[in-house]
Parts: sequence; C-alpha cells; structure tokens
Amino acid sequence: MTMNVDERRTRLIENLFEAFNRHDAEAVMACFTPGIVFDGAAGPDAHGTRFSGRSAVKAAFMAVWTGMPDVAWTVRRHMVAGDRAISEWLFTGTRPDGGRIEAEGVDLFEFDGELVATKSAFRKDRPVQPPRGESRP
Repeated sequence: MTMNVDERRTRLIENLFEAFNRHDAEAVMACFTPGIVFDGAAGPDAHGTRFSGRSAVKAAFMAVWTGMPDVAWTVRRHMVAGDRAISEWLFTGTRPDGGRIEAEGVDLFEFDGELVATKSAFRKDRPVQPPRGESRP
C-alpha cells in the first residue's frame, strides 16, 4: 500500500524522534534539508537561539546529548497538515549537577518536499527539579 504525503511526513517525524532518543546524529540529520533552520526553546532572541544548516543543528543536538546523556523526548502525539506538523512531547534529562528537567513541549515543523526545513521548539519554563531521591527545600 502506498502512503500519502501526510503519512510519509508523519513517519519521517516518528523516525526523527526515534533518532533523537537514540542520540543518533546521522539519522536525525537525514530527516532535515541541507538548509534546516532550528529555533531552540531558549535564547536571547524572541525566537530562541537559531541554528542554521545541518552542521550547526547537528552540533546543537550533540551538545544536548553530551550535557544530558539520559535526555529523552517522550512523544504524546504528532499531527501533520500539509506542509506543517506539530509534535507534543515530554522532555526529560539530568543536568551535570544532578538537577532534573522534566517539562512538556512542542515542536512546530515545516516541510520542503519529503524533509523537514524548519523546526521551532517550545518548552514549559519549569524550575529544575532536585536530583532523584532529594526533596526541595
């Protein structure tokens, strides 16, 4: 059975998140156009920190995986509508100081053909949680 464009794009986004969670940079980059633009959830500009091009985007994800080796995105759902998509997820990870991040977020995507051309991340601004086994003061 042949998949329609929305089904192929949904599968691409599923593959992308599977690659994120494996920390597989090459598989992540295979989902993006050469001119990918990624707007991170945080940064000094209204759009967060902008990374343009595969090498800059790859470096940004490698930094997250290195800084939080247990980082994961637990996907709640993906929705594709034409050239756009939304993914809802729970972001979890442990910082080097032991503090834990656990916050819901979304990614907004735009496609160019069969690949992702833009990714804009939004994440709840939740305080860092204490290391496992410790309570808040």
